[in-house]
Amino acid sequence: MYEVIQVVHSYLAYIVLALLFFAVANAIMGLAGNKMFTMEKDFRLSLFTLILAHIQLLVGLILYFISPSGLQAIQALGMGGLNSASRLLAVEHPFINIIAIVLITVGWSRHKKFMEGNKKFKSIAIFYGLGLILILSRIPWSKWLG
Repeated sequence: MYEVIQVVHSYLAYIVLALLFFAVANAIMGLAGNKMFTMEKDFRLSLFTLILAHIQLLVGLILYFISPSGLQAIQALGMGGLNSASRLLAVEHPFINIIAIVLITVGWSRHKKFMEGNKKFKSIAIFYGLGLILILSRIPWSKWLG
């Protein structure tokens, strides 16, 4: 069960990162080009990114609670007993990614309050962009690429 959830979490991460990148790039291009925020493309891309990011968070939380490198490692070794790689997986990765999902959600909520396309694009670009940067900063690259 653990291995299946870990594989889903890993492959879904590629999709979420790609969508986040496209949503941020789309928002920056819309902002720079002074375009209208359309329901067909801009709204759907931002919403689909938000939904998949939340699904990724749920899968990650499930994985965290059944993983031997997550909560169980903290319980067994204590916070002082974790090396940097274990700390990344047990503390930094989940905490920073939760903050990133909160920022993405704030960007989505803020964009709905505006009527002008520029303000909508700006909200998506800033908050989704910050979320993307945070997620990229805490990916366990050694496990992902190795």
